[in-house]
Amino acid sequence: MKEVPFSVFLAPLFMLFELVQLFAAERLLGVKQILAGGDPRQKGPGEWVSALWAGAMLAEGAWLMWMLTARPTRLHAICMLLIWLVGFGLRHNCPLKRVLVILTLEGALRLGLMLSLLGSAWRAL
Repeated sequence: MKEVPFSVFLAPLFMLFELVQLFAAERLLGVKQILAGGDPRQKGPGEWVSALWAGAMLAEGAWLMWMLTARPTRLHAICMLLIWLVGFGLRHNCPLKRVLVILTLEGALRLGLMLSLLGSAWRAL
């Protein structure tokens, strides 16, 4: 990476979002909820939280699309989009007990890619 695109500097914000998402997934779909037999679709977050969450996910998707336009960040963006799409497909077709595992793995992979992106940008500065 010879020059650092501006979109890279938003990575810490989305890394924070990914961490919050991991903690929220554990709270809503965690082992205690699974053992208790609770269904998170019946007792989920409120409307405002859900709306903010959906907005943050759309913003992350828009950020990934923006990163596709810059050559130095294109590979990271493609990988994150593929992880997002494969994770969605797996979560959609698996039992509720496996969703937390898939969400955790998906979030960890995206966090790793964002950290790699920041490392590449740091070396280029």
